[in-house]
Amino acid sequence: MNKWLVAFTVMLPTLIEIIDTSVVNVSLDHIRGSLSAGIDESTWSITSYLVSNAIIIPMTGWLSRLFGRKKYLVMSILLFTISSFLCGAAWSLQSLVVFRILQGIGGGALQPLSQSILLETFPPRQHGIAMAVFGIGIMFGPIIGPLLGGWITDNWSWHWIFFINVPIGIISIILTLLVIKDPPYMQKMKMKIDYWGLAFLALGLGCLQIVLDKGQQENWFSSNFILWLSIISATSIIAFIIVELNSEHPIVNLRVFKKKTFSFGNIIMFMGFFNLFASIVLLPIYLQTLMGYTSFLAGFVLGPGGIATLIALPAAGALVNKVNPKYLLIFGIVVNAYATHLMSNFNLQADFYAVIWPRIVLGIGMGFFFIPLTTVTMSVIKREDMANATGIYNLIRNLGGSFGVAFVTTVLSRRAQFHQNHLVEHLTPFDTTYQLYAEKTSQLLQYKGFENIGSEHGGLGIIYRELLRQASMLSFNDAFYLVSILVISILPLVFFMKRAKYQPSTSPGMH
Repeated sequence: MNKWLVAFTVMLPTLIEIIDTSVVNVSLDHIRGSLSAGIDESTWSITSYLVSNAIIIPMTGWLSRLFGRKKYLVMSILLFTISSFLCGAAWSLQSLVVFRILQGIGGGALQPLSQSILLETFPPRQHGIAMAVFGIGIMFGPIIGPLLGGWITDNWSWHWIFFINVPIGIISIILTLLVIKDPPYMQKMKMKIDYWGLAFLALGLGCLQIVLDKGQQENWFSSNFILWLSIISATSIIAFIIVELNSEHPIVNLRVFKKKTFSFGNIIMFMGFFNLFASIVLLPIYLQTLMGYTSFLAGFVLGPGGIATLIALPAAGALVNKVNPKYLLIFGIVVNAYATHLMSNFNLQADFYAVIWPRIVLGIGMGFFFIPLTTVTMSVIKREDMANATGIYNLIRNLGGSFGVAFVTTVLSRRAQFHQNHLVEHLTPFDTTYQLYAEKTSQLLQYKGFENIGSEHGGLGIIYRELLRQASMLSFNDAFYLVSILVISILPLVFFMKRAKYQPSTSPGMH
């Protein structure tokens, strides 16, 4: 079977699934108004999808062996398609949350399955190209999602951000039935179900995803809700690890972490997407809250970075077999850290091009980060273990993004309060800068005809508002700077990774 047709077949539903992780964000106000829900309640339509998605991803390898990979892929696309229609037809917030859970269950397997199929379909010397195809989907999806969701919601209605998945899902099912073939080691097997492992995995990852998504909103561990969820999550994950390491038929084969290259690759991947999601979440917030950008313009700033990634991915894929991939990976990490460091120098006078340039640099860095990292990490995995390994790998990648968003939103809030308290100390009648600024502000108010409201009090209001902007700007600088330090700190791990010279396998069979 033509490898490019296989690539198109597995990436079509995967791209739609990735887009659906972020497409709802910009439509939340419309959904909330249509379903008569509160702000806090409506965010469960996002959290529910992320929770079910996170639970399914690491189970993909086990479920593929239980049902047979092709059959499980078709079942996943079918469930995703039906639940997408039901989400669009939802009559209440409760029904939408239930259907989003089903959508997450259906979509969770698509990323690891598509990655494992691509790595099997393309010969080892073309794994860089295969991962470039996969990378285009997972990098481009989070960028195009908000733009597509905003356009559809404004021009049609929020229901169509779900309905649009239906015809694409039907096409994907037909292509999968015609194109995808199961190798012998991925056909249906009789297996004993590890119920304890299944329960601990669902409970641990489910609670963890809720903590990451709701933590800052609930003020973290000062909330009993977050505190208890954290305890349940930590206890369940520890119990899950113990059960899986002692199980004859584990749901997730954790023994794959005995391979140092795979272990270090997952740590590096975690931090790489920690940086990416932290940056692409902070950037629009900075532009909209401090620089006065519209939602469209803020989203437009992310666009050139996405285009840079689309150019960098094929370039890295072509180079990965000609140059030592560890050199490319080092280059990608350094460029990512440099791009985030550039963002830490943003100010309240930054123009449009000054904001776009660091995002373009980050886009280039991510292209040269993802391809060599994935190629080296997966080179030590046997074909029959690929679905299990890609499930773990994609879970770590998604968790990296979730931790990154939780980290920077918390830093942003805490550091804004810190800088506000620090700057307020200088708002005294004895500070010469304050005296000068207060006098000029008072004169400006009088000049514009606002002397009746009390120029002194009006001037203080303007000064304090400017102080809040400056404190917020400093908090953005701190958040970007901390992330850049965390990213560059993973550089030494690259030297512990070794690429296998060939794709090891104990079983034959390819598409």
